[in-house]
Amino acid sequence: MAAWTWRFEKSDGSEVQPAVQPEEFTTQGDAESWIGEVWKELQEGGADQVRLFEDDTEIYGPMSLHPAEAAEPAEAAQE
Repeated sequence: MAAWTWRFEKSDGSEVQPAVQPEEFTTQGDAESWIGEVWKELQEGGADQVRLFEDDTEIYGPMSLHPAEAAEPAEAAQE
């Protein structure tokens, strides 16, 4: 069975220890649900981006933990 894991990085790609310790996930959906619940704590703890792996294969990344809409007025985000 595959293990889904996250790698936590600074914006320059260097690995950092996560503020919230992840488990090994058995599905991509479980891993993505978890990141959706804790991304803010991870960002506040020093991680800027994450990469998702299935075993040793990178599935995607880097994915920023900084929401792009945060810097814009709400009206602009809905265009």
